[in-house]
Amino acid sequence: MNKRRLGKSGLEVSALGLGCMGMSYAYGATPPDKKEMVKLLHQAVERGVTFFDTAEAYGPFANEELLGEALAPKRRQVVIATKFGFPGGKANEGLDSNPTNIRSVTEAALKRLKTDFIDLLYQHRVDPKVPIEDVAGTVKDLIREGKVRHFGMSEAGVATIRRAHAVQPVTALQSEYSLWWREPEKETLAVLEELGIGFVPFSPLGRGFLTGKMGADTTFDSKDFRSSLPRFAPEALKANQALVELLARMAAKKQATPAQVALAWLLAQKPWIVPIPGTTKLTRLEENLGATRIELSAADLSEIDRAAAAITVLGARYPERLQQTVGR
Repeated sequence: MNKRRLGKSGLEVSALGLGCMGMSYAYGATPPDKKEMVKLLHQAVERGVTFFDTAEAYGPFANEELLGEALAPKRRQVVIATKFGFPGGKANEGLDSNPTNIRSVTEAALKRLKTDFIDLLYQHRVDPKVPIEDVAGTVKDLIREGKVRHFGMSEAGVATIRRAHAVQPVTALQSEYSLWWREPEKETLAVLEELGIGFVPFSPLGRGFLTGKMGADTTFDSKDFRSSLPRFAPEALKANQALVELLARMAAKKQATPAQVALAWLLAQKPWIVPIPGTTKLTRLEENLGATRIELSAADLSEIDRAAAAITVLGARYPERLQQTVGR
């Protein structure tokens, strides 16, 4: 597995990380079997994955506990990222980036993760009630104390990123980015490059849509997060198949899968981009990792961009309630 550095920070990770949320949260009424997920995490490490993403809110707490159990024996081989920002880890109960809560979450996460330091600590969402300078300053203190090594932000707007970076250098921004959500290209990527900040796209496969495994008749359990997203309504799933067809055409040329082309496209955008696709299956993990071996030429990338520009993606990324929490 090739390695990448997240911006100018010096934090080196595998070219593809592993988003672990779905191993215990968000995609159905019954979480996957914990023993199977521990096994999958071990298999990921064996295949060269060194970058693992979790958060207190994934459960709450269950996902951090899972990673703690699975990765503690391999701690020196891996980079673990986790997040703070919600009261009691409950994402539907508002925001809380009060310095006291940041410290409390960090101490609890260290115990759940069975480690004495967190490699990358993200603010999960910007809290407008707390000056970002206070947030960055608190993480700066935690870094001085050796409890945290790097500071990250998630779904933050560029003005807030600049303010935070002036207090404590930001190592990485985590936000959604894929062929069907290209908003970061408008201004975020340029600012990250200017400041030397790495980018960690979550949902690089469009929450599974870009794999080509969904159609207009796909339905979701009420406990599945996607059931609340406009982009996964039947009419949107039908209309957006054009994007999957585009990926499938390029995949046929490359003897690959649509998912692999979608990830290879992201990797080709910038050398400091590290996508974190999630999965609960070894076959999908191996498929995703295969994307790192696909070379997209300048002509390939131009072909994809021209075809994508002619496609209008239907459906909002989030319902209004959640949309209000991003880009601040």
